[in-house]
Amino acid sequence: MTADVLGADFETRALPVNGGAATATLVRHRAPRASRGAILYVHGWADYFFQRHVAEHYAALGFDFYGVDLRAYGRSLKPGETPNFITDITDYFEELDASAKLIREDGHAKLVVMGHSTGGLITSLWAHERRADQVLDALVLNSPWFDLAEPRIMQTVGTAVVRGAGRLSPKLVVKPGLGPVYGESIHRDHHGEWDFDLKWKPIDAFPVYAGWLRAIRIGHARLHGGLDVRVPSLVLRSDASHLHAKAWSERAMVTDTVLDVEHIERWAPKLGGQVTSLAIAGGMHDLFLSAEPVRDSAFAAVDEFLDR
Repeated sequence: MTADVLGADFETRALPVNGGAATATLVRHRAPRASRGAILYVHGWADYFFQRHVAEHYAALGFDFYGVDLRAYGRSLKPGETPNFITDITDYFEELDASAKLIREDGHAKLVVMGHSTGGLITSLWAHERRADQVLDALVLNSPWFDLAEPRIMQTVGTAVVRGAGRLSPKLVVKPGLGPVYGESIHRDHHGEWDFDLKWKPIDAFPVYAGWLRAIRIGHARLHGGLDVRVPSLVLRSDASHLHAKAWSERAMVTDTVLDVEHIERWAPKLGGQVTSLAIAGGMHDLFLSAEPVRDSAFAAVDEFLDR
């Protein structure tokens, strides 16, 4: 482990993946006394692990906290790589497997996996695939990306087009970015209170490529068909969405401006097993980056779930 950009109390370890052609990065923050096991955090798209306050919260409760930057994300992004690009979402299982193995080797008998947005989709599919291996003990999802937040015609006809284009021209740009609304809502240089590396997490996000979106839609279809996640799951979302806004407004500070929260509510039961689905009033897309009273509510919901 080496010192991390978050400070001396955070350490990183490189995880070679794809036969050494790429690298993921495991970040570790030790609890004063890790009596409750470990938490592994998996970020969303156009994202990386920078939520220091989340790690500190759970370390104070007795969890060693780990965050993984997936290949071509954040700390793992190498010169010449296409940021955040992949053509098969299950490729990420390699770094999740490696992270879980190292966490177990650190002496932890219990592992909670926490996924945000795209990380929520990835970890759900991974938990399903590893359901017989007893790799994790609980799953916590923070605004997981369970469906395309677009009109019905884009979910159907558009998906069919993307599946074909993504196979033939994976680097075809479908959309130049996500727009500035969400990024401006959370970064301290605009309307938010958080600092993060804009090279790793640009305000407008990154271009959306056909091959990547095809992989996501295949993942959505697998989820919609029903999974068998055999550990207790907590699915959190905001209580309202504010989608496709062209410019920032105050409403962006109390809604999910990225995903349709009704989709999250609809598809949460498809995880299978013991699923608790809750709305957090006034939440932004990342509930832990919302206004302090709101994120306190999100923390309280997760804390109570973990206590149970």
